[in-house]
Amino acid sequence: MGSSAVPVLIGLILLHIHKISECQTIEVTPDPSTNVIFSKKPGQGLDCTVCKNEDSSQSCDSSLRLTESKTTSVSFNCSQPGDVFTVEINQDIDCSSSACSSIAVHPDATRFLEFSRSFTWDVKVHSSKMFHLDFPAPGMRQIKPSESCPDQHTYSITSYQRTGPISIGSFCRNGTISRIQVWYRGRISLEVPKGTPLNPSDFRVSIGPASTGLVEVDVKLPRAESSVDFFTPNYGTGYYNAYKVKWNFAVEPIVNFTVEFKAYAPPECQKKEVTVDYALGEKTSFTTKPTDIQPNNKQGDFSLTLNNCDAKSTPKVPGLSMHIMVGVFRGGIPYLCTVDLQNEEGLSLEIVNTNPQSYCEMRSNSVVQEKIVVPVGSKVDLYFLDCPAQDLRLTATKTIDFSGVSARSVSRTPLIIPPMKWSLPVALNEFSWLLRVPDQTTLDLTSAQRNLHQSVPDKPCKEKVSLLVSESLGSSIGQFCSPADGAIQKIQIRGNVSITVSPNTVKDLSQETDPFLNITLSPEITENVIYTVSPLISGPAYLASPYWPDAMQPSSSASWIINVPPEYRANLWFTNVSKPTCDSGHAELEISPLDSSAETQEWREDQSFPDSIVQQTSFYLNMSNCEPASGRYALLTKIIVQKESKKILAIILAVVGAVLALLIVALVVVCVIRKKHKPSGNRSSIYIPKGKPVLPGNATFPKSRTDNESHVYASIDETIYNRHLDTNHPADSNNGTWTNGHQVDTYRPFLGPTDSIPTDQDLPDGYSLDRGRDKDVFQPFLTPPNTFNLPRPRSPLISQGSLGFEDRRMVDNELNTFKAAGDINPIRLSTDECKLRPQMDSDSDSYHEPEYEEAM
Repeated sequence: MGSSAVPVLIGLILLHIHKISECQTIEVTPDPSTNVIFSKKPGQGLDCTVCKNEDSSQSCDSSLRLTESKTTSVSFNCSQPGDVFTVEINQDIDCSSSACSSIAVHPDATRFLEFSRSFTWDVKVHSSKMFHLDFPAPGMRQIKPSESCPDQHTYSITSYQRTGPISIGSFCRNGTISRIQVWYRGRISLEVPKGTPLNPSDFRVSIGPASTGLVEVDVKLPRAESSVDFFTPNYGTGYYNAYKVKWNFAVEPIVNFTVEFKAYAPPECQKKEVTVDYALGEKTSFTTKPTDIQPNNKQGDFSLTLNNCDAKSTPKVPGLSMHIMVGVFRGGIPYLCTVDLQNEEGLSLEIVNTNPQSYCEMRSNSVVQEKIVVPVGSKVDLYFLDCPAQDLRLTATKTIDFSGVSARSVSRTPLIIPPMKWSLPVALNEFSWLLRVPDQTTLDLTSAQRNLHQSVPDKPCKEKVSLLVSESLGSSIGQFCSPADGAIQKIQIRGNVSITVSPNTVKDLSQETDPFLNITLSPEITENVIYTVSPLISGPAYLASPYWPDAMQPSSSASWIINVPPEYRANLWFTNVSKPTCDSGHAELEISPLDSSAETQEWREDQSFPDSIVQQTSFYLNMSNCEPASGRYALLTKIIVQKESKKILAIILAVVGAVLALLIVALVVVCVIRKKHKPSGNRSSIYIPKGKPVLPGNATFPKSRTDNESHVYASIDETIYNRHLDTNHPADSNNGTWTNGHQVDTYRPFLGPTDSIPTDQDLPDGYSLDRGRDKDVFQPFLTPPNTFNLPRPRSPLISQGSLGFEDRRMVDNELNTFKAAGDINPIRLSTDECKLRPQMDSDSDSYHEPEYEEAM
């Protein structure tokens, strides 16, 4: 017997351990003014209870209510309490004694997911008042009590009257009801099944106006053609009290409405009868019976009030029950068309109504849509009603995949908008190309007409269209204008590219048949973007870094190859520079001529960039970004090319030289004049024949030889003059008078009469006519060159000392006239005689013959 009791005891212990393992414990903390109630489902888990654990004691029951706002340990003695119990979170909102306007109501969305949940709000106001329930857009819609909501979030509203509770109705989200007003007291419930995440509608509660009926509903009817359902309180069983139920309908101006009563179940009236009051606008109102024809094809806002009679209330007699349907439709003529993209490779369309306030209604295959998308290779029927063309925006996108295509076959492929074969009620506002290129490939973009210029604030696009060039991830490289007299000849981008063309001056892009860009595939580049630029001679060219005015991508680089025309120079101005603070690496700017032997200039983000730079030849500009810790790296550059004219430089130098020469000449003249008029402080006396001393003074010839009197002599010794005729005195080849039988016009010092020529020994010691030569030999100042030969003049036939001698050359000269016998007259050589003077060297041209004065 003892042996048989041991297994039983072991089994009881294991059973107890199993029950302990099946227990589940949770901690619950109710919010203020909130009750948490655990209730057992009917017929479920008769042996399962919920327990409240307080200190060392435990109380268990089939239900549990927690009202205090403190943490409580709750346990269940079954393994799956969510299948047995439901949880109700109840909140009291009492507005009868104090103001409680605009209380936001939202349940906790995270607790009790393993239970079926019921969130309830009990609202109470003064007995003569109504309370407001305001629902956020898009509002609520009413359903039959037997229906459920698609998102499994079902709301219900109950009114508590003295005669008992009345169900106002069941509601789902995403409807036309924006407000519900309920008389006196009521409850709002939200039912969420087990395992469904909570996504409630955050409605608001406030005190309403004085009561005029049981319930009042505000409805905003849609613009599109549709029908909306409404149900009377206690739909199905009906209500008996003479309560008023009112619906206020807001109708769009272009929408017509029709009211229809369906499933009308009249009550058994003891007093009065059931009537319906209509109010259309502010002036029109009338009353009908539910069995009469209701308003049809009307416009404008209206209200409908259902007045119940004093009905007989017995279990076998139903009360008033009615299903009201309000239909709306458009009165205009729709525009119908079909779009077929089955034969258009890679092409898709998108149509959007850009004016939310308009009454445009669009449908795709009979489905009302706010935005119509026609996918690639599809065929759809489109419907447009009251849609102004200026409110619609049509965008087309074409995907071109170059994978598996040779670069030679893609060379200079034009980007052309394909013809639109469909008659759409909207112009083409935008067209995009999505270009997919193979790996390790660069896409070259060149303008089909002239060049491009980048749109910047200083020079926005004014051409026909704008081209937005972006990388595959959507980062905009820049906006460019085409066709334009711009400076950008080519843009090279590594990887896939998106190009979007939008109009500036044209109205419909579908009418543009010319290509916008030519595309070519080339080997992969190291930079993200490379621009080839030919600066404008007519004006400035603006270059902006990629993604301008936003920052360059981290660790990215961009280059500009700038071709400067011959005999021009480029002036660069950095008009807008933003530099980052680098986390790793450096943000660098590099400028280098294309000639690799030339010097390269570099700057980093921690250095000051120059305001301007001058480049004489073609060069490249490179920007490389770092991994920024803060700030951004962006650059806007302005380039102006100017012609370098060597002729202008030579003219400028010549003018400067001439001015300097004039200044030197003027300075010399001033000095000479001042020296001439300034008496000499140190004069030397020299020997003068016939005892007349001559002071040298300022011995210069300010005049030319034809104008000065350097060839005028006081007397002429005819013996010396005609010495070549005397056989006894052969011509001295060394005296400077005759050379090789030709007369040479040279400078001679004044010798005086021939009979009184002093000897060299008579001269004072230390004095010489030529101090730079030997003292013992007299020499002229200038020795005539032996190679300078002039024709021999005609010699006189008689002695020149005779009074009968007459030289025909001197008939008109003063030499031919004598005042008295023995008087010596000054002789002025003729002009022909002056012409016989030989030309001097450059050094002698500037020499002035001394001018002697006769000593007094």
